[in-house]
This record gives sequence, C-alpha cells and structure tokens, in this order.
Amino acid sequence: MAEIGFIGLGNMGGPMAANLIHAGHKLKVFDLSQAAVARLAGAGAGAATSAADAAKGAEAIVTMLPAGQHVRDTYLGPQGLIAAAAAGSLLIDCSTVDVATAREVGAAATAAGHEMLDAPVSGGTGGAQAGTLTFMAGGSDTAFARAEPILSCMGKAVIHAGGPGNGQAAKLCNNMILGISMIGVSEAFVLAGKLGLSHRTLFDIASKSSGQCWSLTSYCPVPGPVPASPANREYAAGFTAAMMLKDLKLAQAASRDVSANTPLGAEAAALYALFESHGGGSLDFSAIFKFLSGKT
Repeated sequence: MAEIGFIGLGNMGGPMAANLIHAGHKLKVFDLSQAAVARLAGAGAGAATSAADAAKGAEAIVTMLPAGQHVRDTYLGPQGLIAAAAAGSLLIDCSTVDVATAREVGAAATAAGHEMLDAPVSGGTGGAQAGTLTFMAGGSDTAFARAEPILSCMGKAVIHAGGPGNGQAAKLCNNMILGISMIGVSEAFVLAGKLGLSHRTLFDIASKSSGQCWSLTSYCPVPGPVPASPANREYAAGFTAAMMLKDLKLAQAASRDVSANTPLGAEAAALYALFESHGGGSLDFSAIFKFLSGKT
C-alpha cells in the first residue's frame, strides 16, 4: 500500500481520504480546517502542518481544492507541492478547475520530474462517501497506470481521458450536459403540472420514452418518483446549485477560449446564476425545479 499525502479535506476530500485509509493506505493529511484534520487523524491518518509537510516522504499526493487559484497556489512556487515532493512523485489533482490551470500545473510538474494527473470527479458527496465516484483523468499513460489503483479505492470508474487537461475538459463537458438536462427535465415537470398531468404519470411515461435521461430516472427533481433523489429531502445538497454554476461558468470560459458554440450551456449558466442570486446556491442543483415553478 502507498504512502499518500492528501490536501483538502472538505465535503468531498474528507470522505475520499477516509476511503483511502479504509483501503489500507498510509495517509498524511492537511487542510486549513484543523477540525477536518483532526477527524481524519482520528480515522488513522497522520496530521501534517502544511501542504508541503503532507508531501514529505509521500509516493503520491492527492489534492481536492476549491478553484484554480487554490491549485496554482498549492502546487507552484518555492513553497508549493511540486518543489516539496520527492523527485518522481505522483501528483493527482482531483479539483475541478479550468483547463488552462490544469495544463500549466501539469507542465510544471513534468518539468520538475514528477508524474501528474488532473483527475476531477463526478458523483457528489454521496459518491465520495460511498466510494463510487467516477474519475476522469488527464495525463500520461504511465501516470494513469500509477494512479489507477489509488483512484479505484475512491471510485467505481477510473477513465483515462487523454493528455494533460483532458480530465478537466471531460468534467466540464459532462456537467454542462447535466446542467442543461436538469433544466429541461424540470421545465417539463412544471409544464406537466400546469397542464393537469401528474408528476408520477409524466415520470412513468418519460422514463420509458425518448425523454429518458439520468436527470430524470436517477435524480428526479420532483418528490416521489425516485426515493433517493434530493427532492425527497427538501433538496438537501449532494451537489449544490453553486457548484453547478461554478462548473457551467468554467465550461463557458472554455467555450470562449476555443470559439465553441454552446448557447444552451450559456443559458443554463445564466439561469443557475439567477437561481443563486435568489438564495438557492446552497440547495441541491435539482432545486432549479422549485425556482422554475415559483416555489423559492
């Protein structure tokens, strides 16, 4: 089993690190929250005093950070992880950031003699806790081969998306699909209600027809048809509307960078921004149904 440094122990990173411990890996962890570090220390991890300290002696380093600037700050510069890690270390960034940041940091890691993957995840906090995340990994074949056994301890699927930055590209495209489809499903339920068609009836028909999609059958935005969906828990978040908005904004930035036409992605970003401005940011992203139906 590997000695792993893990930096970023929030709602996603904390459960991910715990699953690595449960799989038998030896972890040294760091987070700005001492309480988060203490929770993982109680589960058997070593407590680091800084990100650089977590990297000392580690064969692999995993990060789960909020945004691109945090990734650059953590990896780059004389006090960063690239400088602190031993030559030949495996660096795995599971944050969701812009493609340019992933490629910049990846190039710096390679120049320093390390292997690096950008490996963002899909599956939300529930997937992090259950160890059923999907990892989309960008980097070299050798980096992927080294990382796959580690990532498999935290997820049900580990997919090599290609070269550096392609993990982030896959994540942003996937979540743009998700954001758009959730709005479409929610609008259909709003219209059905206005036309006198029950939510249950629409679900029973659409789930067996051409309207079938994950946002309908696995994460239905109305209470009832899918018992495990957040709609049945008053939209307690598995993946917040604010997080969806972040990813949609990143997708739009990437679209502008490469002159890709993504008008529905732009409309989805605008609608989630409006939802957030009305106080919906902390709710699950499927609560966009409540917003569209005038219930928020």
